[in-house]
Amino acid sequence: MDDILGTADRLWRGEVTTAELHPVGHMGGLVEVADGIAFCPSFANATCVATDDGLVMVDTGSSVVAPLLHEEIRRWSDARLDTAIFSHGHIDHVFGVGIFEEEASTQGWRPPRVVAHEHLPARFDRYRRTAGYNQVVNRRQFGFKDLVWPTEYRYPDETYVTELDLDVGGKALRLRHEKGETDDHTVTWIPDAKAMCCGDLFIWASPNAGNPQKVQRYPAEWAAALRRMAALAPELLLPGHGLPVVGAERVQTALVDTARYLEHLVEATLAMMNEGARLSEILHTVRPPADLEGRPFLQPVYDEPEFVVRNVWRLNGGWWDGNPATLKPAPDAALATELAVLAGGPTALCDRALALLERADDASLRLACHLAELAWLAAPQDAAVSEVRRAVFTARAEAATSTMAKGVFRWAAREAAGETF
Repeated sequence: MDDILGTADRLWRGEVTTAELHPVGHMGGLVEVADGIAFCPSFANATCVATDDGLVMVDTGSSVVAPLLHEEIRRWSDARLDTAIFSHGHIDHVFGVGIFEEEASTQGWRPPRVVAHEHLPARFDRYRRTAGYNQVVNRRQFGFKDLVWPTEYRYPDETYVTELDLDVGGKALRLRHEKGETDDHTVTWIPDAKAMCCGDLFIWASPNAGNPQKVQRYPAEWAAALRRMAALAPELLLPGHGLPVVGAERVQTALVDTARYLEHLVEATLAMMNEGARLSEILHTVRPPADLEGRPFLQPVYDEPEFVVRNVWRLNGGWWDGNPATLKPAPDAALATELAVLAGGPTALCDRALALLERADDASLRLACHLAELAWLAAPQDAAVSEVRRAVFTARAEAATSTMAKGVFRWAAREAAGETF
């Protein structure tokens, strides 16, 4: 207990950074954060609530960590699982019910029910239709070469639209639908403990509202959700990733500051869109509020504000970036070949990329990536060109802060080295 909550306190104070203890890093263990409420930190966290009719779990882990979560929970309680609430349908949160169902069958217990928002089944349906794509992008994002995307899911037994009050064994739980990282999020409020299970609406990082390889996020609605959550005055915030936030003042700060962060990105992006700016100009202009950039729980270690801006544009303005040349573009390889000819060949592009790489500043690294990629597209079989591409994107990955960017840049470097995925 002291380790988990002590670490959470050090994170809040900035004595440990989220770069050192990443919010999607597996920690393990279990801590009773309030009477009858246990928190299990993992790649995706789970929260257990004890009731007279058995346990309620908010999220149940991935297929990989579910057995470990089950062991931790069983050291805390031997009660049957009565209800599992899915905070949303991401696969790291929804694959632990089966082990409790098998246990119920063996023990002769009533099987657990699963409760989720009504949009969640459609997510599972989409995951089945796009299994190949999701396998590719998640291997790229996390560097998991052997990840196999699932096609079988535990669909909910009960869904709701806006709000749902549950009473399990005398314990009241209030569920509310919110949109943010996903369109199927559920916030679970436990009023007698003033505890809130918020799923991925708070994850000890710059909000995952811009993921470049995933479906639309909803940053404005996310900010509104955070303010509704704050209005309940919770004293204990139990997130889907990262450690608990303990104390009413800290929880208010976490929720309200994250809301302000998102609101600023949305408003600043829309203001420039309304002035007719192109996406490129907006991306290189809009920044988070200066007074929030230093917050230990808002660092860009998973997603980045630049990616959030892209999602604001996509939601409000469509997919076109405002550059007329990109509306109906030439094939990437054709453009790369033409530019290589103009530059004096792929080697000239590579030489310039390496010169920019030596400067090591962000602007130069961005340009170096463009040139290395153009050279490789123009001459993909040239070993020397591939080596320059590998070196440039390796350096870009090392300089990046977020899981999203590191994953893509490392993938490009590994592809240039001849690895397959």
